[in-house]
Formats: sequence, structure tokens, C-alpha cells
Amino acid sequence: MIAILGAGSLGRLWAATLPGGQVAFVPRPGQAPGPVCYRFQSIDGESANAIIPWLQPGQSPDLILVTTKAGDTLEALKAALPSIAKQTPIVLFQNGLGSQQQVTETWPDRPVLAASTTEGANRPAPGLTVHAGRGTTWVGALNPAGNPLVERVAQQLASSGLMVHPEHDILARLWQKLVINAGINAFTAILDCPNGEILTQPFYLQWISPLCEEISRLLPAAGQPQQAPEDLRETIEAVARKTAANTSSMRADVKAGRTTEIDFINGYLARLGHQHGIPVQVNQMLAEQVQQLN
Repeated sequence: MIAILGAGSLGRLWAATLPGGQVAFVPRPGQAPGPVCYRFQSIDGESANAIIPWLQPGQSPDLILVTTKAGDTLEALKAALPSIAKQTPIVLFQNGLGSQQQVTETWPDRPVLAASTTEGANRPAPGLTVHAGRGTTWVGALNPAGNPLVERVAQQLASSGLMVHPEHDILARLWQKLVINAGINAFTAILDCPNGEILTQPFYLQWISPLCEEISRLLPAAGQPQQAPEDLRETIEAVARKTAANTSSMRADVKAGRTTEIDFINGYLARLGHQHGIPVQVNQMLAEQVQQLN
């Protein structure tokens, strides 16, 4: 049994694609007792009903996927983990960085892994989840307890039919995604536009180069290989062009009145800069502007 904590778009994607009868959502305190029911539209356009039960008291999953927003992760796990066996691996799917460290520090003896995914899913209407973009998921350990479980967890996730790979350096993958999110998401939220449209906006063109210079200086401070600012910009803009019509999760959160994950993206980079005495005015400015949108 695979348990999923977080019934948003990504959680519903995994619930619908993993083998039927082998997955359940983890209820939050006070959650409705009935199953989670929705239409799931696969990548080829076919749709089917998904009916996912809640994990019942006494059920012991052998894997838990955490697909909550980064800011909700710690409290959600504090509520859920007392009833989950201590040897059960936890796989974190959060954007950005910061929440993963909170989890490993809070539960150092539990096996904690992280996933970095480029799968796209959204909920364009109530009761409908769409697999909007085929991608790849990498899974790796965040602490020593998770190391022996990486191959097994990757195989379990691959039973979904999605592309899953074990990754020995998952932190590097998370940093790669953080850099891309830092260069796209805040701009799309502030400018209220799809990913590709930022590339011609004066606000973006004014700040993207100094942003990449900040990130270039932060990478070695975080133990990551240094990259030239122009290489970072090239990577960011290649993704923005490839996903030109997409609405970022941060823009979607702002439009829906939800709390964004800015504190774990540009906000995380700003805090890192302050810790190491590295100027981070652009990351700080972007984080503050997005916070003011809520």
C-alpha cells in the first residue's frame, strides 16, 4: 500500500496512475470520511473515474508520498506520522528547498527521500485532474536511513507507468529545479502571464541578469558546482520557451488566493545569501513582491 499525503494535482496524478487498490490518501484531521472521487484525463486525452480511499486506522503503508505545498509539509507530517511505522520511507515532492531540511531535522531516524519531477498536472475544473505534460521523476535519499531504499522506492513509483529513475545526488537535482523556478515563477506571478511571456517583459529583462549573478555566487556557498550567470540564464529561458503556454504553480496560487511557495524558492535563496554574506537584493525583492500579492 502506497499512502499519499496531499490530494492536490500532483497527489491525484500519482493516485490515478499507481496500480488500483494499492493507494490511499492520508486524511488530515477532520477530513471527510468518503473517498476522493475525480475524473482523471491521461496524457493521451482519455479520461476515467478515479476513486481513491482514505488510509484507514490500523493500515500500515510501506511507502508514503508527500505532495503537499512546501509550507504545509512539516505540520501535515506531524499530524500523520504518529500512526505510520518508523521504518516507512517518506518521499518528499515539494518545490524549492527548505522544507526538505525541516523534515530530515525533525525526524532524523526515519528514512527520508526526495523526488524531483517534471511531470505536469493541473485541475482546470472542480473534480477534474489533467496529466498535462509527460516528464521524468528522479528519487534519491536525503539522509543515511533513506540510502538503502532508493532502488526499491523508484521501482514502486515506476509501477505507475511514469518515468522514474533512482538518483544518487538528489540535492543537485533539487538545486537544478530551484534555479529554474527562481528564474520563472516569481516573474510569472508578478507579471500575471504564462511562462513564455516573461521573456519579452521589461521587468524580467531588467532583473534576470542580476538575478542569475546572485544565484551564481550562491551555488558554491551551498556546496553546488558554480555556474556562470549566462549559463543559468540560458537554462532558465530554455525552460520558459519549452513551457511557454504553461501557467506556473506560483501564478496559479496567486490567482486562486492560495499561499505561494516563494519562501522556499527566491525566499530560500535570499536567506542563504544572508547566512553567507552574499548580496541577494534581487531575490529579496522578488520574494517581497510575490508576498504582497497574497
